[in-house]
Formats: sequence, structure tokens, C-alpha cells
Amino acid sequence: MPNPLLKKPTASHGAFPFDQIKAEYFIPAITTAIETAREKLETFKADSRTDFQHVIVEKSDITEQVDYIAGIFFNLHSAECPEELEKISPEMSDILTRFGNDISLDPIIFAKVKTCYEARMDQNLSKEEMTIIEKTYKSFVRNGALLADSEKDRVREIDEKLGKLTLAFSQNVLKATNDYLMEITNKDDLEGLPEGVIEAAAELAEKKGKAGSWCFGLDAPSMLPFMTYSKKRELRKKMLIASSSKTFNTQYDNQSNLKEILKLRTERAKILGFNTHADYVLEERMAMSPKKVMDFLGELLAKAKPHAENDVEKLRKLALELDDIKNLESYDVAYYSEALKKRELDMDDEMLRPFFKLENVVDGIFKVANRLYGLTFKEVFNVPKYHEDVRSFEVYDEETNKFVGLFYTDFFPRETKRPGAWMSGVKEQGMYQGKIERPHIMIVCNFTKPTKTKPSLLTLDEVLTLYHEFGHALHGLLSNVKYRELSGTNVYWDFVELPSQIMENWVLEKECLDLFAIHYETGEKIPADLVEKIKASGKFLEGYATLRQLTFALLDMAYHSVDPESVTDVAEFEEKTISKTTLLPKLPGTSISTSFSHIFAGGYSAGYYSYKWAEVLDADAFEFFLTSGIFNREVAKKFREFILEKGGTEHPMELYKKFRGQEPDVGALLRRAGLH
Repeated sequence: MPNPLLKKPTASHGAFPFDQIKAEYFIPAITTAIETAREKLETFKADSRTDFQHVIVEKSDITEQVDYIAGIFFNLHSAECPEELEKISPEMSDILTRFGNDISLDPIIFAKVKTCYEARMDQNLSKEEMTIIEKTYKSFVRNGALLADSEKDRVREIDEKLGKLTLAFSQNVLKATNDYLMEITNKDDLEGLPEGVIEAAAELAEKKGKAGSWCFGLDAPSMLPFMTYSKKRELRKKMLIASSSKTFNTQYDNQSNLKEILKLRTERAKILGFNTHADYVLEERMAMSPKKVMDFLGELLAKAKPHAENDVEKLRKLALELDDIKNLESYDVAYYSEALKKRELDMDDEMLRPFFKLENVVDGIFKVANRLYGLTFKEVFNVPKYHEDVRSFEVYDEETNKFVGLFYTDFFPRETKRPGAWMSGVKEQGMYQGKIERPHIMIVCNFTKPTKTKPSLLTLDEVLTLYHEFGHALHGLLSNVKYRELSGTNVYWDFVELPSQIMENWVLEKECLDLFAIHYETGEKIPADLVEKIKASGKFLEGYATLRQLTFALLDMAYHSVDPESVTDVAEFEEKTISKTTLLPKLPGTSISTSFSHIFAGGYSAGYYSYKWAEVLDADAFEFFLTSGIFNREVAKKFREFILEKGGTEHPMELYKKFRGQEPDVGALLRRAGLH
């Protein structure tokens, strides 16, 4: 049969033909698509025109099929990556990196871009067109277009090596996560674990050929409940050590990958005229410089640390009182945090789970989107999918009845899916071959699976994660720009978390919880007193939680601001760097860094601070909603118009001020967190 990756999709809304795709199709398809694109690029280069339509729009059309195939591949590589797909991933990465560099380092293509850029004021361009030509020119420069040929060759070599290294880092984390299994054969060792957790562990054991025992893995829905409820301290220790050492001095060791990534990133930055990788990255961020980031993190650290120390002292006292534990350890935190929450708030996750049936939570989030933005979601069954867990929805604007986009969900863990949760633009909104098309957006999570006797009942954290990823999805779905390079989440990295993090605020409000928090057995609405406890839980141990986020952000900035030659011992560098935020003893033989995929295999290098930066934005923005009502259509309309629809067409601070009428106030975050 003809390669489906080279055909125009025929499914409803041009949906990706996931059901027809096999791993063996990718290399032939990408090779053919690139050959075709190269031929068209030669014609493009021979054309003397340098106007916007030719240089930006027509060039984008040339690479469209390559982008399409790459998009399918990388979506599958994260969400559904069997062994045969993983085997070809280094070759795919190589091919795509080489092709990308062939364009960004081509002197003729850059000359056309440069001429168009220099004449931008004379072409009667719109604000969006002005933004995209400036962004395109800067992208070429940041990828080495102004360099001498020998330096260009080195940048090309570095990019190809980095593509392989970051992929290897990611694969090691996934393999190490999947490899580990803690088998329990003595029923007494299940003490403290809720019934649903035990049932899930029995089902995992059966699946792994260990029927009659109970098994726990390192994926979050398996590990986190164990760490939270297990009374067996030695087993909690065993589990945390397994998780924290999975890619450190093991067969999946990532230390050499990490060091080489740092060296290459730093060398690349220096070739391009920057002191460090952090300087290079932050040139294109709201924060602008490492100093501004470090000042911001320092301000939060000064506010949060006393509260964090108080939080840890509370946990120490409780551990001593309940179990005569004199030395609190990191593997005790989740367990005694839950016990403290039970004591102080009279609440725990198991009380909430019955009210958070996954299907109800999803229905609730659709209702929230309807109340805020007038969106409706209709499940459809004629759209191809890559796994039976995937559900598909058509999204419409209630007022105009216009199609907004296609929305996919994929909620449960499996061995072929990487850990964590993310949103992905399967197809971004914007212009394709002269026609503006609507987006296809996906959210992928790893939530608690249903068991033989219970549906999927989420924890409060899982509900918050769903709302977070749905916020990203709204950013993609509601995008309303002309050029897809600026659509949806194609914004400054420290702005991209605003639409996602603001959505989490609704979960702590009764008016929102009443839409979906219904007991899965009795049908009763969540009681008002439990809603108050959920709201209070938003500030519970917030000092410690903030310190934990600052640990990651400071570690990221340290790695990307120092001379990489100084990182000779990963564990030692890590320990020294995070000493200011460390309140508990380090577990021997463990490392955060070697499985820190966000910065070594994702897009967050020198950018992890973005989570806290965007929290300032979202706390300030939600205060605006609170003053008018959380479902106020006028405020929501402004948020949609200036934040969700505009993508990267304007500077994010300008967009934020248009929405809010002022710059964000850091005090809003401190007030919300109870850290002021």
C-alpha cells in the first residue's frame, strides 16, 4: 500500500491517520519528503524575490510535509513508542536535525531572509507579519547564520550530537522507569495502603506474570500512593531510592550524557557570542537575563525558606509523636504530610477520590470551558487513534457554531508512554498552503487507572494536573492567528505556563467543584466543608512545595551558567548547588539531575524558573477573575482575546497589560501561597 505518511489525510478534519501508521513507514517517508523539499528549496533559492510572501509564506509551504511527518513521529515517540519506533528514533532525529541545519545555515536562504528583514518597514506589513519576519531573522542568527563557514560546520555538528544525546537521556529515563518493579509477597507489607491502591498493585502483578503478589512501579499513579500511605518505612525508602537512582550509576546511567550535553550547549552558546547557555536562552524570554532570573528566585527563596523550615519542623514533630522517628528523611515526607493534612485539615486524598471520577472531572472541565469561553465538546468516533485509551472530541464555539478544533485525550500509563503529563499541538492552528486551518490538540497524562471493581478515581493532584494541561490545550485550541509559527503555545517559554497554571485556580473554588465533584457511588455533591478543606489545602505546606520548585530552578540555572568543565562529579555539583534549599539529608547513591528530563531532554534548559515566573502571572490574573466572579464572561473574553488567541504575535508583557491593565504583582503569588 502507498505510504500513508505521504498522502493527504482523508479522515474527518484532516486528522492524522494514526491507525494506518507503522514504524517502518517513517524513514522512507521523511527521506522522500526531504528530497522533495530540497528540490523546491533550490527553485526558491534561484528566485530573486525577497518580499514577505515569498521569503516567509512560500518557504513555510515548502517544508510543510516534513513538519507534518515529524509531528506525527514525535507525538508517537512520547505517547505510544513501541520498541520498533524507538529503534528508528536516533536516525529520525539525525535526519531532521541535518535538514533543519541545512536550511538555517544556508547562506542564500539567509541572504533572502536578511534582505526581507532589512526592508520590513517598506512592505506595509501587519503587526503579526512584522513579528514573524523579526522572529525568523533572529532564529537564523541564533542558529549560526552570521558565522564563518568553519563555525557553521561546528554548530551543525553540535546540533546533531545534541539531538542524539537528549534522545538517549530521555530513553534511559523511560527504560529505567519501566524496568523497576517492587514485588510484595507478604500481605502485612501492604499496611496503610488504600483498597484501590492494593487492587491496582494486584492487577499489575498479574500483568507482569506474578499473580498472587502485589507490584509497584515507578510511574506516578503506582509510586505516589505507595509513598503517601505505606506504613512500611523501609519499603518507602527502597522505593524512593529506586526512583532517585534509576539513571545514576545503573545500566541506564545518564551522567556522561548530562556532562556532554552541558559541554556542547556551552560551546554552541560561545560560538554564537554568548557567555553561557543561560545567556543564550534568556535573550528570548521575558526574564531576559540570568541575573534577573536569579534575583527573582532569590526573592522567592527569602520568602519561602522560613515557611519551609516551619513545615519540615511540623513533619518532624509528627513523625516523632506517631512513630518515634527521630530523624525525618525524604522518604517520610509524603507519608507524614498526608498524616498532617488529616490532622490539621481533617482531609486526605482518599476522602476526595470518590468525588473525582475521571469521566466526571473531564465533563466538568468541559463545562468550565463552556462557561468561560462558550465552547462545546462533542465526542466523535470517526477519528483515527494510536491507542484504545485515546478519546477524540470536536470542539465548537457555541455562539457561532463554528468548528474550533479537534481535541484528543490519553490518560493512562503504559510501558510505551513516557512518564509525566503534557499538551501537544498535533496540528497547529494557522495557514497551510494559503488556507487558515483549525488546530488538533492533544493532552497526555499518566493517571490512576480503573480496576476491575472501581472506575478511575483521581487524586486532587491529578485533577490539578488535568486542569493544567487543559489550560495549555485551550491556548492551542483558541489560537486565532494567521501564521502557525506564532500560534498557540509558540510564545516565550516563561509565558507559556500562564494559560495552564491559571486553570488550576478553578479547582479550589466551590462554584467550579459543584460542576463535577459528585460521589461516583451515591451521586451526592461534594460537601461544602470538604470544599473548604480543598481550598485550605492550596496553602498546606506551601513553603516546602515552593522550596522544592526552587531546588529544580536553581539547579537548572547552575548547570547552564557555569563552565561545564567544573561539573566533574554530578552528585557533588548537585549537592553543593541545592544546599540552600535542602532541609533533609540526601539519600546516598541518588541524583535528581540524571533523570531531570525537563532540562536535559525537554525544552526547559535555563527555563525551569518559568513555572514560578508564570505563577506570579497566573496568581495576579486570577485575582482579576476573583474580583468579578470566576465565571465572569467579560473578564474571560479579555483573557481569551489578549492571551489565548494571540499566541506569539506580540510581546507577552504587552499582551498581559492589555488583559490586566497593569504589570503583574509578585505579591499576588505570595498572598495566594500564604508566604507574604
